[in-house]
Amino acid sequence: MDVAGKEYDFVLFPLPNEPSARKFVVPFRADIVERWGIRPGDIVTGRPAGPGCPVYHALRVLDANPITGVLACHTVGPAYSRDREVHDVQAYHVHAFEGVAQTIRVPPTLGLRQRFLPGLCMLDLGHTALVNMVLHKEYGTHIRLEDIRIL
Repeated sequence: MDVAGKEYDFVLFPLPNEPSARKFVVPFRADIVERWGIRPGDIVTGRPAGPGCPVYHALRVLDANPITGVLACHTVGPAYSRDREVHDVQAYHVHAFEGVAQTIRVPPTLGLRQRFLPGLCMLDLGHTALVNMVLHKEYGTHIRLEDIRIL
């Protein structure tokens, strides 16, 4: 149960040997990815204002698409970003999450909108998303979630 007393179906954890679930974001001004030359290894800060989260995040870029503006990232936290050069995009949409699901109530089901909790969520508030990939692997259930909303 989250802080609002709502149940969630599963918790999303990182893929093996990764610090956090993969987060795919698009800055509100996607052109800055190309203009600022954001690339893998860079740190991006901002607030996931698209789904309505009030917490500023620090993200380490894994991949940066200069055409779409989509950044594949790991959430690394504010301490990691201190004393480093950062690109402050200020606000962004969360396009997707990818990680390993630990079922709490209902397992992830392809094509359904389900409630989940990102494993490192500082709000401890359930999110909803459309499950658009479910792969059963030796380390667990690898999933991808899109159309993220905090409801």
